[in-house]
Amino acid sequence: MNVSRITPVLLVKEIEPQLPFWIGRLGFTKTIEVPHGDKLGFVAFQKGDVEVMYQTYASVEQDAPPAMAAAARKGPTYLYIQVDNLDAVLAAMKDVPKVMPERTAFYGMREFAVADPAGHFLTFAQPLAQQH
Repeated sequence: MNVSRITPVLLVKEIEPQLPFWIGRLGFTKTIEVPHGDKLGFVAFQKGDVEVMYQTYASVEQDAPPAMAAAARKGPTYLYIQVDNLDAVLAAMKDVPKVMPERTAFYGMREFAVADPAGHFLTFAQPLAQQH
């Protein structure tokens, strides 16, 4: 069996605050948008081959089997995102509070972490071997 792709789906109270974060700060494109009532219920953001999806709790609770729906609000999720230019990400996140300050980890990564508008933790990392 080959796995061709894994895409995280982050569950949130509302999606709209994510739009400027992923599109404006990180340069992703919104590729899928599904309404839920008068708001967004689901979106997908993509940049190159990388994709992340967001779905609202209300949408999951209406759509998913009961066992999945019951777990929907238990987050947050942690994402570890490897990049080729950590300085560019630091610049894009300059006014976002760091939940983990920039550091050099013992495993050879320069990294820092922020929380997205919904409280999910995103660690951005660049291998020291790729530093210029």
